[in-house]
Amino acid sequence: MYSPITLDALRALDAIDRRGSFAAAADELHRVPSALSYTISKLEEDLELELFDRRRRKAELTPVGRLVLEQGRRILLATEELTALAKQAAGGWEVELRIAVDSVFGCEAIYPLVEAFQRLQPRTEVRLMEEVLAGSWDALDSERCDLVIGVEEEPPGQGFATQALGQVAFDFVVASDHPLASMPQPLSLATVQAYPTLVVADSSRSLPVKSTGLLDGRSRVVLPSIADKIEAQCLGMGVGYLPRHRIQQPLQQGRLKVLELEQPRSPQTMYLAWRKSNKGKGLHWFIKQLKAARVDLQQGLLLS
Repeated sequence: MYSPITLDALRALDAIDRRGSFAAAADELHRVPSALSYTISKLEEDLELELFDRRRRKAELTPVGRLVLEQGRRILLATEELTALAKQAAGGWEVELRIAVDSVFGCEAIYPLVEAFQRLQPRTEVRLMEEVLAGSWDALDSERCDLVIGVEEEPPGQGFATQALGQVAFDFVVASDHPLASMPQPLSLATVQAYPTLVVADSSRSLPVKSTGLLDGRSRVVLPSIADKIEAQCLGMGVGYLPRHRIQQPLQQGRLKVLELEQPRSPQTMYLAWRKSNKGKGLHWFIKQLKAARVDLQQGLLLS
């Protein structure tokens, strides 16, 4: 459907309303008043309605004229935004940058980086998502994200680049008043299997799901994130492994207690991963910052 409302006409309406007269608006737009008057008259003729009340000495919009202007300003703003985004994309900056963070770290681990990036490139929308186990690789493999923070070393296929961040330690913990907390240590597998274990659900949609740190042969409660698992274990709902750096506060508060097992879980090396073919400037800004970061066993991801 053809519309006689053009960007030129909307700019003219906007200037007339802000400046209060055709003459002042023409001066702002570097046009002669007669040309501006023709633009508005032609628009009124094509729309078959009056945009200005000409019974008044000052240029004053009619109610329908006000409606056209208010909605038109949204169009002008959207046009300016589209122009900026097009220039941004042509310059190599992403319109949207999607980052998946493994639940071991949690999205809050990179909030300072996101804040710094927004000061640098505010027009790029940063979309964060939290993934678990194979879900991180799945998000990258299915192109649901551009960068993953906290994956295992083995990529699901060709074309991926990785960078080691460091090792994350996992401790077997229970609520301080849990029956296991008062038993002699190290605990055997048979002893801990008598109690429910809490696990975080693998968020993979396509790749085979994984499980780590499980003590098989016992009832399980499946939770959506590490944060949920921490809270559930503090409440005594079950037992299991948790990232050491994520439980420092509940340990200090006396809500959780670390127990020694006969077969402890080894630290896990965590990696950054991205597609080699992705040359986005925003992506590589984050990669550069994260390459300078490190993982501390007690404090987690430390940004430089």
